[in-house]
Amino acid sequence: MIGGAGISAFPMSSRVIQKMATDEDPQNFILMYAVGANVSGQIASVIAGGLVLAFFS
Repeated sequence: MIGGAGISAFPMSSRVIQKMATDEDPQNFILMYAVGANVSGQIASVIAGGLVLAFFS
């Protein structure tokens, strides 16, 4: 489930993943891990955008 939080829909995807995990097991608390994956996705998007801009300019 954590991989699904790596998209750039911050912070909603983290909340959706937390809800899915809680539905599976009420003891699960993976929100912080999901936010970490989400922030990593944001950083990767910025780096990729910078590389594309540098390539075309």
